[in-house]
Formats: sequence, structure tokens, C-alpha cells
Amino acid sequence: MATYAIGDVQGCFDELRRLLEKLGFEKKRDRLWFVGDLVNRGPKSLEVLRYVRALGDRAVTVLGNHDLHLVTQHEGIERRRKDDTLDDVLDAPDAKDLVAWLRARPMMHVEGDYAMVHAGLLPQWTIEKASKLAREVEAALVARDYPDFLGNMYGSTPDEWSNSLTGWDRLRVIVNAMTRMRFCTRDGKMDFKAKGKKVPPGYVPWFEARPKNEKRLVSGHWSALGLKLGERVAMLDSGCVWGGPLTALRLEDRALYQVPCPGYQAAGNE
Repeated sequence: MATYAIGDVQGCFDELRRLLEKLGFEKKRDRLWFVGDLVNRGPKSLEVLRYVRALGDRAVTVLGNHDLHLVTQHEGIERRRKDDTLDDVLDAPDAKDLVAWLRARPMMHVEGDYAMVHAGLLPQWTIEKASKLAREVEAALVARDYPDFLGNMYGSTPDEWSNSLTGWDRLRVIVNAMTRMRFCTRDGKMDFKAKGKKVPPGYVPWFEARPKNEKRLVSGHWSALGLKLGERVAMLDSGCVWGGPLTALRLEDRALYQVPCPGYQAAGNE
């Protein structure tokens, strides 16, 4: 049995199928970990969602910012953006079931020597603490009044964590760190303006601020940074939707697999 962690798919279904063929993926034997952003900007988000959902417990996917964007669009809370490619999902006869399934995915997954989150974790969060915070958001996403949470989820403030945070502010910081963060200070203040590789003054890439003695982290989200494999971090968004490869990492031995992608969005707009 092997476990393969896969970078941001973003609707690139054909590339996903080619990657799984290259892996020799066997549903009865192997497992897939998806770092989030299954959907949007690529051409076949509907096929990706249907395929991953049908894998059942052979696949684990954490929520990314584009996944949450689909949920909010389906609920009529967010309007379509010009570069969205979600109409195939929104117009599908099984859209309600697919979005409900997506909404119930975890924010974070911890198993064995690895933890997985879409974007990153703040420096003052241990894996155990982050897992508990993730469950707070997960509970809000499946609660009866979940549209209230979705309506208060967006925004870039507060931009740092405090144990005293409550209500929507508390949940918003957790969501922003786990699905949007790229840079933070070593004390955990986040910057949401910078999206490339240039580090804002006073900030560092989030993974440089993490403690060194925790589980290995698997993440995606940062396509401009690209594939980054370190001793304690594996960042797997290699920009498939922008013309980079789609990447998988076999967790047992860190073997790397990639397939090329023609790109469906103009590079540089990440």
C-alpha cells in the first residue's frame, strides 16, 4: 500500500488521470491525499469532484480557498469572478450533493508522521492545537446555520492569532491561515497582499517560522513558489493550471511523480 499526496488539481482532470496512471494507482491498495483546491480555473472541476468523491475513504482532501469559494458561490454568498471556471459544477444536476460533500471535508488531516493543510500553519500553533482549531471551522461548516458562517468568513482581519479571539473573528483567522497564508512574521502576523516569491519586509515564508521538531507538513496553495521539498515541509502546488506540472509525492519514501500540463490560465496571474 502506498499513500500519494497530490498538489492543487484545480479542475485539471485529464492531468490527474494521467498522473494516477503514472503512479500505477490501485484503488483497493493505495490512498490519495489532496492538498485542497480540487476546483476552479481549470476546465473540468465537475469531473474532478465526482471522481474524488467516488474514491470514498481511499482519498483524503483538505479544503482550499478555491473549494470554499465554490461553496460560497453555490450558496449565493459570493459572486462569480472573471477567472472562475465553476459553471460546470454549479449547473450540474448533482451540484447540491457535490457541494455538500465538499463542505464536509476537513480543514486539516493528521496521520502518522505527516500533517496536511492547504496553505500553512501559524508558528505558535502546535499540530495538536491546529487540529483542534481546524475542527472548530469544520463544525461551523456543517452546522445548521452554516450560511451565517460563510457570510462572515471573508476578510483579512484580524491578521494574527490570539487565544482570546471568539466568534467570527476566531474562525476567520483559522480559515485565513489554513487556506490563504503565504507570509507571516515570526510572531504570527499574516500578510495577505504579497502573492509571489518576494518576501515583504519584516515577514518570512510561513514554513520558516514553524518549529523544527513537529510532524512533516504537506501543503499546496503557493503556485508562484512552486514545488518545495524540505526535511519538514512538502509544498506540492507546482502550478498545473498555470502550465507547470501536476505533482504527486509518495509519502512512504518521498518518491516524486509529475506529469506536464499545457496550462489553462496565463502564467503570472497567480
